[in-house]
Amino acid sequence: MFTGIEEVDWASLGHAYGPADDVPALLRGLASDDPAERERALDGMYGTVHHQGDVYDSTLACIPFLLELVACPEVQDRGCVVELLASIGGIDLSGDDELQELDPEDEEFEDAANYAMAAAAVAAGADVFLGLVGDEDREVRLAVPGALASLHGDPVRVRDLLRERLTVERDSEVRLALVEAVGRIALRYESLREETAGWLAWLSGAAQDPALRLAALAQLARCAPGRLPDDVVPTVTRLLAELRRSGPRTPGTDAGAAGSGAGSAGSGAGTGAGASGPGVAAGAAMAAGGPNSPANLWNSANSWASPGGWDGTPPTVPVHSVPPAEPVELRPAAPTLVGQLREPREEQRAGRGTAWADDLLRTLHSALDDRVDDRIALVTAQLRSPDSAQRTDAVWMCGSLVRTWRGAYDEVVRLVGAQLRDPEPRLRAAAASWLEGLFGLAAPAADDLAARVAADPAPWAPDWVGGRPGTASALLALTRAGDARAVPALARALKQPEPDGKLLYALPHLGEAGGVLVPLLRRRLGALPLDDELGEQSGPLLLALAKLRAVEALPEVLRVLRGAPAFRREWVLESALRAVAAFGPAAREAAGDVRVLLDDASAGTVTAAARALWAVEGDAGAVLPRLRALLRAPDAHGRRSAAWAVGAFGGSARAAAPELRACLTAPDVWLRVDAATALCRVTGDLGEALPVLLAAWRENRHTRVEIAECLAELGPADRQAPDAAPLLRAELACARRHNVSAGVTGDHDIHEDERLLALCRRALGDTGRD
Repeated sequence: MFTGIEEVDWASLGHAYGPADDVPALLRGLASDDPAERERALDGMYGTVHHQGDVYDSTLACIPFLLELVACPEVQDRGCVVELLASIGGIDLSGDDELQELDPEDEEFEDAANYAMAAAAVAAGADVFLGLVGDEDREVRLAVPGALASLHGDPVRVRDLLRERLTVERDSEVRLALVEAVGRIALRYESLREETAGWLAWLSGAAQDPALRLAALAQLARCAPGRLPDDVVPTVTRLLAELRRSGPRTPGTDAGAAGSGAGSAGSGAGTGAGASGPGVAAGAAMAAGGPNSPANLWNSANSWASPGGWDGTPPTVPVHSVPPAEPVELRPAAPTLVGQLREPREEQRAGRGTAWADDLLRTLHSALDDRVDDRIALVTAQLRSPDSAQRTDAVWMCGSLVRTWRGAYDEVVRLVGAQLRDPEPRLRAAAASWLEGLFGLAAPAADDLAARVAADPAPWAPDWVGGRPGTASALLALTRAGDARAVPALARALKQPEPDGKLLYALPHLGEAGGVLVPLLRRRLGALPLDDELGEQSGPLLLALAKLRAVEALPEVLRVLRGAPAFRREWVLESALRAVAAFGPAAREAAGDVRVLLDDASAGTVTAAARALWAVEGDAGAVLPRLRALLRAPDAHGRRSAAWAVGAFGGSARAAAPELRACLTAPDVWLRVDAATALCRVTGDLGEALPVLLAAWRENRHTRVEIAECLAELGPADRQAPDAAPLLRAELACARRHNVSAGVTGDHDIHEDERLLALCRRALGDTGRD
């Protein structure tokens, strides 16, 4: 092993942190007898040679030695090395047109070339994985199916080998990995998809093991969702119940059927490749044996290898018993990044014999995609499970469902709220955390939230303080839902030295019910030091006082306005000026301080001051010249701020219409939208602005809330803006939330989307649901 490693000029190669002369030691560390040294070496490989998924010239030089490692049965933890190789060689750039067109002189060309060479090098050596599907090491058998499905160049051979291995494999999670890998092959190769879908459909009904049937359904949903049975939700619910009845099993064991009715591919491809490991010889004999063996039932029933293919008749699946495998020990803790990432997951799954079921259900949820009603029914069934761990998984699955898709979620929310009564801390924490992002949609859970808040002596404490999981989120969720029952706890929270900023920013959602908190808000604001922390600390207090129109807090607001520090001064001033504007004519005492700020160097401060002065004195003429000058300035941000202020004046600012019209053709879509909505408000007419707004609606989905708000203000769209009505109705009919972005989520995403829907209904004259 490691023949030729000294002949590589490692110092001339590089990785994420410079010369790669340390790589030979890392490679040898992977073969060490010391578990801690192997862990450190693996950590080093991911941290340098394959840092954040990158491929360097040193990565390419490692591939032959990594392939040697996985082929050597004396090396321990080879499953981790298989996963490393799969990651190095698994990046497929063939469909990336931009990379195909890169100039060889471009800096990105070398990166793309490294990825391509890595994929080719690992694929060239991927035959080594064929002999590992029956390896004695469970972790190897767990990692190899995915590596074969992703890297090997002969998908038919791999598919048949994986199916055959399924007839003799006795480890629960390895069998699931085999089925997942077959599904992955079908996704990668369209020519194999139809036949594989038939096999998965058969397996989902014929396998004795409910876990295998669930895995087959999950992969069928990914490959051919149209072939899912109509009763997929009741079927999955029954399978989960069967798994619960079978009792917890030690990870890596299975006292059920080794064959599990999985059958083989019938072609015998790769028969010798997986014929190693304890007990496999007996299993192979059974698979190739008498009339009741899974392999013979499979072959006689469907002739998979024949040109005719599957005839649709499911065979009778027998039950075969095998002795349980040895329990799998968890890895010892190691002070490495790899270990830190793995340990919480192992801790969470410890003691759960069906801990992998949540992975299957996540796959199924993801594959069901826009079948929202099916997904709601599925998660509802999960939330009614007697298994608290399964209910915890269900709560987390609610996240992607509700964040991505619109639907009738009242019952789901009610059931999640009921989890707040559960004695299991992780479940309560998960439920409260999910509910906090729902705002008004959390109303069906309000009683449970209120009860949870009332039962806790310090419901404002963060989740990680004092061992009270979920309680801070429960108070936040109740506040964001606008429930007055949050007020007593919030009053106590405001007396704490450092209340949670999220709670303070949520106070405006209470509406008039939050009025009793005004004295406490004033006291906190008045006690803040006028230092560099003022911006962060005063922001939520000023916002809450503005929303409550608490003019009695004017002395405290003026103190902040007059004492704003240089650090984040603009932020502090704009927050204070918004409060003055909200107070209106009753804040006349502030007029002198506000007027001075009309000459400030910051466009944001000037526009906030203009709006505040107009709100206090009602004289648009006193501030309009300054705003019109800003609308003519080259700075897009300043022009947007000015348009926002002018729009608030309504008809009093009609004189600024020419400057607003000039902004309608600006390159910045947000400036065009701000100017168009302001023009509608100052002229009371949609005529000139409507084409701009409709174009922006189609161009940038994130502008839709502002546009819908403007349309709702001007009256029924069927009469005022008939061209806009189809877009509004299409938005209401769309199942996907307007602000969903891959890999990006925001705390207010659901709230903003629900607000868009409410505005669309208002713009169409339907206010019954709002």
